[in-house]
Parts: sequence; structure tokens; C-alpha cells
Amino acid sequence: MTATSNKVVLVTGANSGIGKETAAALAKEGAHVVLAIRNRAKGEAAADEIESRTGVRPELLTLDLASFGSIREAAATFLAHHDKLHVLVNNAGLVLDSRTTTVEGFETTFGVNHLGHFLFTRLLLGALKKAAKEDREARIVNVSSDAHRWARRGLDWDDLQSEKKYASFDVYAKSKLANIYFTRALARRLEATGVTVNALHPGVVATEFASSDDVGFFTSFGFKLVRPFLKTSAQGAATSIFLASSPEVRGVNGKYFADAKLKHPMRLAQDDALAERLWTISEAMVASVETSAAA
Repeated sequence: MTATSNKVVLVTGANSGIGKETAAALAKEGAHVVLAIRNRAKGEAAADEIESRTGVRPELLTLDLASFGSIREAAATFLAHHDKLHVLVNNAGLVLDSRTTTVEGFETTFGVNHLGHFLFTRLLLGALKKAAKEDREARIVNVSSDAHRWARRGLDWDDLQSEKKYASFDVYAKSKLANIYFTRALARRLEATGVTVNALHPGVVATEFASSDDVGFFTSFGFKLVRPFLKTSAQGAATSIFLASSPEVRGVNGKYFADAKLKHPMRLAQDDALAERLWTISEAMVASVETSAAA
């Protein structure tokens, strides 16, 4: 029996790629899986496929990580139906060829890949802690990437929103570094709660992630050329599934994994002072929106 058998599991970005494969594998293991998806039609198609493969139909939850309103509504909807959450897999992510902004005005890659999951996770912490208290443990799995190593100089604290300079994969790399900082800062806050959080690199995966809709024709074309040499979605989901369900990582907290093995992120990513700095700034960003809404 795995750690997810008969447990509630929520996967963001679960309508395709490694998110869908993660959800399907955990459903097959006996979990009650909730697919958090932005596009309802694609979500229904993913649910149909997962049901046909596993015999279990997952639950759908509409979630747009580029909108705080949608994030809060999704969390409220989930909590209205579930008082406990055993596993949260923060899988959704994107890379964009040009700079755009979220509903609240944050740069979209940072807003979706980091800030959206930051808010969503915090809204669900109560359900995660209750699951840990009553059922011995709960887990948060953050899908980061070894792309964080491209951000050699770290986050640009004077330009987190990439207003001065925007380079697609540089911005993406920094968002993946932010995922690791978030993991480390959250892990310290979860000590002794029974809830653990870990980050992972899925590998370079042949999914729809770098579609022409996101990154533009030439970048997308480049991905298509190398696609035959990349991991399949199922292979890319292996470490997410491992961290969500394996007894081997019970109690492991604040770490980084690749190929289902412990791995060290780059040295700069291990700086807990910088992780705390990002946490404080992220809290302030969320609070600034709440203050503006109340004004």
C-alpha cells in the first residue's frame, strides 16, 4: 500500500503532460485525485482519459494561477468539499516568449510559477495539517527544474517583475529558483506539523509545455527538433509520483530530488536567507492586492 491509497491528492496543471501522468498514477494507486485545471474542456478530456486508464474518475477543480480571485475561489471550493488534503502537487508552470502580466499586474511567469502556488498552498495549509494530524502525514510536492541553474546570479531583487529586462528562459529559470526558495522557507515553517514539502527536477520532458502558444514559433520549433531525445511525460512524472507516494521519503522535508534521488540544487539555491527574503516579499505582494481590493 502506498502513502496515497485512499487519500485526497490535488494536482495543479493536471490536464496534460507530467501533471496528467502524475494524477493518473496516483489514481491507479487508490487516491482520490483532484485535477486543478484552467481550461474546463481540457480538464474533462483529461478526466475521461484517466478514467479509461484507471477505472477511477478524478474530480475537477477550476484554477487559474494567474488570478488571485480564481485561486481563492478554487481553494474555497475545495475546502467546501474536503476538510483534509493529503498530497498537494504544485505542478503547473509555463514559459512565455514575451512579457505579459497576471490579473493583479504581476509578471506572468513569476506570477503563475511562483506566486500563484505560494498563495494557493498557504490557503490549503489548514487542510494539509489536519490530514497530517489525523492520518500521520501530508505532503507538498513542488515541481521545480534544473533550469534554476541558469539563474547563476540568482533573483534580481530590484526587478522581480522583469520590467527592466525580459528574456524568456532567464525569467523561467528564476521562477524555478523561486520554487526551491519557497520549498525551503515553507519546510522550516512546517517542522513538527507532520506536513513535508520537497521540490524536484522532472527531467527534460517531451510535453506540450513549450508549445508555440507559449514561447513563440522558433523556440517551439527547437523543442520539436529535440523531442525524440527527451523523456516521455510518464518518465518525467516519476519523481513527482515518488515524492507524493513513496514510504522512502516519509518525513523528508525541504529537499530537492531528481530521478527519484536526493540531489543538491545549485549553491545559491541553498541560501536560506534569500529564501526568507523571497517569502517576505511574496507575503507583501499578496497583502498589497488585498489592501488594494479593500480600499
